[in-house]
Amino acid sequence: MRKVELSYALQLQRTGTADSVALLRNPMMDVLHAVRTHGSISAAARHLGLSYRHVWGQLKQWEAELGQDLIVWERGQAALLSPFGQRLLMAERLAQARLGPQMEHLRAELERAFAQAFDDTAEGRRPNLLTLYASHDHALNALQDMAAAWDTQAGPAHKALHLDLRFCGSVDAIRALNEGRCQLAGFHTQPFADARSISARTYRPLLKPGLHKIIGFSRRAQGLMVAPGNPQRLKNMQDVARLQARFVNRAKGTGTRLLLGELLEQSQLLPQDIEGFDHVEASHAAVAQAVASGTADAGLGTEYAAREAGLDFVPLTEERYLLVCLKSALDQPAVKQLLGLLRSQPWQQRLTQLPGYAPDHCGEVASMKRLLPWWR
Repeated sequence: MRKVELSYALQLQRTGTADSVALLRNPMMDVLHAVRTHGSISAAARHLGLSYRHVWGQLKQWEAELGQDLIVWERGQAALLSPFGQRLLMAERLAQARLGPQMEHLRAELERAFAQAFDDTAEGRRPNLLTLYASHDHALNALQDMAAAWDTQAGPAHKALHLDLRFCGSVDAIRALNEGRCQLAGFHTQPFADARSISARTYRPLLKPGLHKIIGFSRRAQGLMVAPGNPQRLKNMQDVARLQARFVNRAKGTGTRLLLGELLEQSQLLPQDIEGFDHVEASHAAVAQAVASGTADAGLGTEYAAREAGLDFVPLTEERYLLVCLKSALDQPAVKQLLGLLRSQPWQQRLTQLPGYAPDHCGEVASMKRLLPWWR
């Protein structure tokens, strides 16, 4: 499958034009991020594969256009982002994280459209399409990429598998499955929660034995994402409440919001005990960026998202991420192809390379009580 790289441009708003939303890659943000990471303009230029003169000229041009300094630089001293440059970069990274799921869907749609244009030149080569509504998960993005390339390992007669990912909350994902809007749904839950837990009470009415089948996918670590060094020494939700740390939450209907409810219940805490309980972000990456930008002290999310944002991570639980489909869907070629990929050694090796992830019954088709112990 051909990869698509989208780009955007950020410039001063002209009179009579609407505000534009910064999406995907932007050369100025790439340079600012490289300077912040590598500590000098020359090192940033080397990292980006550009000349020092080119990067220096770009920075001066952008500063002139924006009317603000982006870099604080003195000869012989390390280059630093100016306060404005820092605010600009963090605002853009937060916007990118908030829009990440939609951007991934847009990228996937463009890739599928181009793949069909190329595959139409060969008889019967249109990719198998599998629509998956799922709770936001970085391993699913990795699976999508591997599925797109998987056909190249099976010979010219083999079809590609296109995963049409639609990220939403766990509850909304299962509802989409039950309403016929997708073939698979992805959700996550604590494997050792009991039958009276919030997760059990939420998911049980949505899943029907005999109608649904559970498919194993992975285990992943969830915990507190905090600033490097964990300055407030947060260990659990009791510390978040006691120290009145500024918290950033996930939306209702997400599996992480359900997990927070269980953690508060176990700690005998109420929502009003958490400062920032109503501060909601749309994904793990957006929560991480809110902490990285300093607008929050802590948020609940995956270890992967914390590490990607350069944050520290305090593990609180290991949860099971699962896929669910209707029993009748197991005979569909695209579902069979996905199960084969999930059971493969290359995929399970790839999964272990993602921080905080581990294989867990990958591709195993099971009943409710097999992978959801609280079902009993």
